[in-house]
Amino acid sequence: MTGTTGAPNDASGAPSTPPGATGPTGTPGTPAATDPTGTPGGAAAPLHLAVALDGAGWHPAAWREEGARPGELLDAAYWADLVAEAERGLLDFVTIEDALGLQSAAFHLPDDRTDQVRGSIDAVLLAAHLAPLTKHIGLVPTTNVTHTEPFHLAIGIATLDHASKGRAGWRPQISSRASDAAHFGRRTTPQLTEDDVADSELISQPLRALFAEGAEVVEAARQLWDSWEDDAEIRDAATGRFIDRDKVHPIDFQGSTFSVKGPSITPRTPQGQPLVVSLAHATTPYEFAALSSDVVAITPHDRAGTAAILTQVAEAVERTGRDVSDRPLRTFADLIVFLDDEPGAAARRKARLDEVAGSELASDAEIFTGTPAELADLLLDWRSTGLDGFRLRPGTLPHDLTAITRGLVPELQRRGVFRTEYASTTLRGHLGLARPTSRYAKAG
Repeated sequence: MTGTTGAPNDASGAPSTPPGATGPTGTPGTPAATDPTGTPGGAAAPLHLAVALDGAGWHPAAWREEGARPGELLDAAYWADLVAEAERGLLDFVTIEDALGLQSAAFHLPDDRTDQVRGSIDAVLLAAHLAPLTKHIGLVPTTNVTHTEPFHLAIGIATLDHASKGRAGWRPQISSRASDAAHFGRRTTPQLTEDDVADSELISQPLRALFAEGAEVVEAARQLWDSWEDDAEIRDAATGRFIDRDKVHPIDFQGSTFSVKGPSITPRTPQGQPLVVSLAHATTPYEFAALSSDVVAITPHDRAGTAAILTQVAEAVERTGRDVSDRPLRTFADLIVFLDDEPGAAARRKARLDEVAGSELASDAEIFTGTPAELADLLLDWRSTGLDGFRLRPGTLPHDLTAITRGLVPELQRRGVFRTEYASTTLRGHLGLARPTSRYAKAG
């Protein structure tokens, strides 16, 4: 296993948090019966798995690997194949990357490189295409919340939940690159410096206002999702009443930089509230997750670091006043994975890709190279700190995705810690999260 830290373009706007030394209970590596985010711990808890899909894979040279499909990266059928494979592996959900600018080797600036994948398709529209092609797996597209209208975001994700019959999620992402603002011409955002991106806490400081605004966007979306009560649609042809107008509510949301009158144009969805997923590396993003998310993905680099970050997340939950008995916060850890059955083969493959790329892969997340059994050992070790699951980033596609679904998953099933069939039809159901009642519904 190898691990390097850098400053990639990620959802939180921050590179990884340095490993800490204490677990959720204040003791290194000490598991708790219930972790501070409201999630049951212990060996009996199910392990959750998701995969993060991005282009040809998370290694910048993945598109040049044998078996890659670089000519199909903008082809919906390519993505349908990947998500079908993830569903065959009984994974909880897939996330789909997106951004407002071309991919870049630098976190905070665009570049002119021509030797790496550049260009992508809209994640929400792609997820909507994939919805009727799948039956169980959750679909979690990434969207930008800095330059995109909250009303538009809310109805797009709500529509995805309808199209998928309750399997939609949403990964809100702030715009950490100042250059993105030029695509819209309405505002400017802070230009991060080389010093900023060298440290996870420093990078989030100039972006605090954008995180605060992002939390308002998510809250506006949640209110819009609730603005239609579940029984607002009557559809009674005999009486000519299609809706009960008293059960469709304006939200009159007032944020610091925007306002939304409401109601939504999209009726309440199968999940009531689609799942919100965020990626977090530092104090400000942890607070964003505590305020806004149902699932937070963190980026530890070892077991002790996992425990330390879970403590930081729990502290953010306490500061924000979130009641985790009412709104649990699921915690996932991110890992980039290179998997092969033969010991040493994955490390050699990564080294070859590094040579092709001209530099060693750097990431906010830990980089694992090894066999499926070795990865299973790591996952179960880290899970004992209180994690609910893992979001795995395949180093190359489709190779490492297939290694997850056909190598890692069977290994976890043999150990009795991963499902052998889907037991729920919704993404909330997969993660054991209840369907919330509309805030506007009258009690009783």
